[in-house]
Amino acid sequence: MVEFTVPEVDYSRYTNRQLAAIPLAALAVAILIIAGWFVMTGAPVSQGIAFTGGTEVQVAIDGPEAAAEEQIRAAFDAEPESIRSVPAQNVYVITFQSGSAAELERQAEAAGLDIRSISSVSASFGSDTQTLALGGLGVAFLGMSLLVFAMFRVFVPSVAVVISAFSDIVIPLALMNLLGIELSLGTVAALLMLIGYSVDSDILLNNHVLRRSGDFYESTYRAMRTGVTMTLTSIVAMIVMTIAATLFGIQLLAAIGTVLVFGLVTDLMNTYMLNLSLLRWYKYEGVAR
Repeated sequence: MVEFTVPEVDYSRYTNRQLAAIPLAALAVAILIIAGWFVMTGAPVSQGIAFTGGTEVQVAIDGPEAAAEEQIRAAFDAEPESIRSVPAQNVYVITFQSGSAAELERQAEAAGLDIRSISSVSASFGSDTQTLALGGLGVAFLGMSLLVFAMFRVFVPSVAVVISAFSDIVIPLALMNLLGIELSLGTVAALLMLIGYSVDSDILLNNHVLRRSGDFYESTYRAMRTGVTMTLTSIVAMIVMTIAATLFGIQLLAAIGTVLVFGLVTDLMNTYMLNLSLLRWYKYEGVAR
């Protein structure tokens, strides 16, 4: 089992505003990126063919990547939406937003390409899938928020958990735009997992501070020893999965792992800076008022 030594941070050196400033600034930047993406593209995040509809063709081509891409573009009448290589297998994954699967297959065969697989999603089915997936994400977040308020029954600690979970989703979404990772069923699943990870660490911190005996900083450190170890272990596991999936060309797992790594790092920041600052304000100033 992987063990991490968690350093004891002297939180008394920092004010609540100083602790909350970095997480809130990161959240603000992420919201601006998503808003700008929406203005430019009409969607807050780039969507995969599972949501927009389209066709994915996988072909095997030996030789240099530049020559292979040129051969691919010459083979099809329609301009590919994207061409992604899988170096370990000399396979290229080509996506199209238009054109029937049968016609694309005919063009690939006429060009002498070695077809490995073809899959197609209709625009109407993709739209229905998008509605269902995003609706599920929204219901999960709402259910989590209601459960948190039911558990603590106090406004500030409950809001701290909800804000942290919200930021844990928004920041990875913004990074997905910057890194060219499309929203798919896999990345939606990763965002759902982030809700669970965020709630685990935040509730652990809140329980130690609000419901267990001991000084505020002692309770915080006890929670950090468990929470940080748990999160860092998950980050290491996701990094290994992402590297392995990238090497073997498993795009879905690579995207899931990348989103989870960014989300878990964000969760560390939000839990032990933003959430903690709100808890300290509540315990020493909010309750007094």
